[in-house]
Amino acid sequence: MLEVDRAQVMAYRIAVQGLHREEKDAAKLAVFDLGVQDSSRDTAVHALVARLAAPITGEAFTQDERFALVWSHRGAQHFHRREDLPELTRSLVPIDEADAMARMGWNRKMVEAAAIPAVETLFIAARAMRKAIPKPTSKGDASTAVTKLIPEGLTYYCRGCQVVHILEQLFRVSSLHGGIRLEPDATPAVLAPLEGRKPVSTKPDLAAATAVVRRYLHVNGPGTRGDAAGFAGTTAGTVKHTWPDDLAEVRVEGKPAFLPQERVSELENPPEPDLVRLLPSWDPLLQARDRAILVPDRARQKEVWRMLGNPGVVLADGEIAGIWRAKAVGRKRLDFDISPFEALPPAARAAAGDEAERIATARGFAEVRVTWS
Repeated sequence: MLEVDRAQVMAYRIAVQGLHREEKDAAKLAVFDLGVQDSSRDTAVHALVARLAAPITGEAFTQDERFALVWSHRGAQHFHRREDLPELTRSLVPIDEADAMARMGWNRKMVEAAAIPAVETLFIAARAMRKAIPKPTSKGDASTAVTKLIPEGLTYYCRGCQVVHILEQLFRVSSLHGGIRLEPDATPAVLAPLEGRKPVSTKPDLAAATAVVRRYLHVNGPGTRGDAAGFAGTTAGTVKHTWPDDLAEVRVEGKPAFLPQERVSELENPPEPDLVRLLPSWDPLLQARDRAILVPDRARQKEVWRMLGNPGVVLADGEIAGIWRAKAVGRKRLDFDISPFEALPPAARAAAGDEAERIATARGFAEVRVTWS
């Protein structure tokens, strides 16, 4: 059995996720096999800046018709290849009640109180979304329209808006089943019907769900059932039913973990991760659930993964070596504040400055200022 340490795992993930910057076409990046999470801070564009050899602009990517922005894994918004959406949607159909309830996330207690089975709840909301959103609609208006079509128990009073809304997590996890996408670059959020959407399907697809687990173990492996469940937003017990049968067991720091069999040689001999990248919060590299592999020090884990407002991270020579934040100053300048965990050599600092310039260019800023904390 192959035994590896965390440095070898990091080198494997850096390579398989395209951080050596050898690919010019975003659609060919392995990270899109799972989707690339996005936020109002252009995190998906930043993730591509770190990976693509060719220059990229935010507008060019978000307007690329090969991709769609949807709420998918864990109810978080991700960019996916459009051609992958049918299988993705099937993979998100709960296989049983426990799976459905787990996907309700922080709304679980409210769904339980509604006394409607979680699977039924999901598709009540999905059908309501399909009916209520026949054209591009602001999120607020869409929520109001959907709320009128669902049982009262699946709604809540929002103090900020001072109106009654559909439960937020339910709104998100039901949207793709209802054939709904998000408009890129829209603030506030705008929802729209997916082009060529199919009727709502309630039939679980174990093969599609298994493919998600396998892709997770490819991109963020080696990993465990618990790791894959955490990414998908379900339970380890559910993943027992969708666990691929062509995995190789390896040991990471003495603990068992799994990887697709054909990837073992890549784990055994990954290329040297001698590179510097500024990765955004929610970057695919940070989506692995074994955070102790990514950042062994618990105090530093708290700096990287916060309750609110996660920073970006500095990747240097195979390690997460610090954090960074950026702030627009007017329309021309983007200011970066970089805080390394330990002193970085001059060459790494210079490379980080170059990465800041790439991000600024992608976001349309002509000037960059970098400060080191």
